[in-house]
Amino acid sequence: MISRPRHRVRRTVTLAASALLFGAVTAPAAQAVPSGPPSGAEGQPRHCTLDLTTGTEHCYTSFTEAIENASGGRIDDAPASARTAARDSRFRAQARSLAADGDERAGGVIQGTFFDDPGFGGDSLTITGEGLCEKDGWVDYQYDLEDAWKNRISSVQPWGNCWIWLYPEPGLGGDRDGPFKENTSDIGAFMNDRTQSIGFS
Repeated sequence: MISRPRHRVRRTVTLAASALLFGAVTAPAAQAVPSGPPSGAEGQPRHCTLDLTTGTEHCYTSFTEAIENASGGRIDDAPASARTAARDSRFRAQARSLAADGDERAGGVIQGTFFDDPGFGGDSLTITGEGLCEKDGWVDYQYDLEDAWKNRISSVQPWGNCWIWLYPEPGLGGDRDGPFKENTSDIGAFMNDRTQSIGFS
């Protein structure tokens, strides 16, 4: 569904952090992924996490490590592949349970995962925030993508009671697409490789 943005943003988070995939990445030394072009020199996907509350970014070579980081260590056995995770009922139940805990510490709630390729493939970006989406008709959180992720998103997974809105301009500008309420393996031609900002409602 395509609609014009008619909403009040409750919390705005625009981070002027280093580029997620091109710049310096803060990560534990044992898990650090070298900086460089997307997917690295070996062609392996990079799985990054971003905490909207602190602006902390981490990138990993496996989806399992990324989810462990995004969940604060509470989910340490996620599938190695995001494609597998999308169909894994046990993992999805763990993620729902995590959100239902109401643990709203910094970075406590996974709000969405975004993928470079259709079918939950390629590089991924998992965004965490301070709380669940409230389902009150308003955008609760917003994020302007860094240059490294602009115009790349092709598939999405919503978490944390959030619906995802995708926008072709920063600051939730332009005609939006959504809401994406469930795992969506192909967001469609209107917003494929066009997203520059994200709204969570």
